Amino acid sequence: MAEKILAPLAGNIVAVNIKVGDAVQEDDEAMVIEAMKMETLVYVPCKGTVKEILVKEGAMVEEDDVLAVIE
Repeated sequence: MAEKILAPLAGNIVAVNIKVGDAVQEDDEAMVIEAMKMETLVYVPCKGTVKEILVKEGAMVEEDDVLAVIE
């Protein structure tokens, strides 16, 4: 079953540390979001393979937007 990586807050994607096809472990660093000049790490919620990445660096996201899909 696919798991989704959700944005924990609204902000700007400043780094995407995963790519499609990567094998990932729970709590790997997936992305970095900047909001109000503070950076927040976004972690992988489960072990699996990156199926899809829905954002790029520089994208603005809202809280709970789907950033990527892990299968």
